[in-house]
Amino acid sequence: MSPFKTGLFKTLASTVLSVALLGAPAFAGEKLVVGATAVPHAEILEFVKPIVAKDGLELDIRVFSDYIQPNAQLVSKQLDANYYQYRPFLNDYNRERGTALVPIVPVHVEPFVAYSQKITSVDQIKDGATVAIPNDPVNGGRGLLLLQKLGLIKLKGKAELDTPEDPLPSQKDILENPKNLKIVELESAILPRALSQVDLAALNGNYVLEAKLDLNKSLYIERGQDGKKVWGEYLVTRPENKDDPAIKLLAKALNSDTTREFIKERYQGQVYPAF
Repeated sequence: MSPFKTGLFKTLASTVLSVALLGAPAFAGEKLVVGATAVPHAEILEFVKPIVAKDGLELDIRVFSDYIQPNAQLVSKQLDANYYQYRPFLNDYNRERGTALVPIVPVHVEPFVAYSQKITSVDQIKDGATVAIPNDPVNGGRGLLLLQKLGLIKLKGKAELDTPEDPLPSQKDILENPKNLKIVELESAILPRALSQVDLAALNGNYVLEAKLDLNKSLYIERGQDGKKVWGEYLVTRPENKDDPAIKLLAKALNSDTTREFIKERYQGQVYPAF
């Protein structure tokens, strides 16, 4: 073969290879391991899974039933990201454990409700009734704020959070408890199963949906103020990964118009977009 033909062959081969590489998915062979609670977080991630797969990114979704392990496993690098929490919870986790996990984008807002299987109106709460709230400081504080909204207790401090950094109340901040309510703290995940044992409970929306409770039978539904500012549920990662192209691709998919429409149609106003 002449030197000219040999050079031409190499040039053509190089061009074909370049075109093939340009046509390959940007994240071919790359996997992102993301932790989430089941409903609606994992469902929303399942929706965007084929979207990011078009760019070659494989989404490995790990489902958790509690609020501690998704952050613990993110810190220990068993996960690349998680999606299950709002910023007040994340701020408390970082502060208590000296970590620096970072929020990337808000995705949705879900309700926080007062629920009962024994009464149909808050007015029916009797003196000495048992009321259950979540046992972590953030959701427990939100539960106390909810009881205050219902007129059952009075707390010191602000009635609402203005920013995700505002402190939440604890039981020591109760100034008035006119009905002498017995306020018990239980793990958020088991609260739906404890409804038969208490008179009233403050429930996180994801566990209401997971337990298939009828949201319309809630005694009160708090839809998260403006939602986006304080109670939006975020995609979260470690600080060194916040600019990772794969994290950015997932964030873009979670905040896409198609995902917004999916949230609206799938949850019919029980969960709504935070973007």
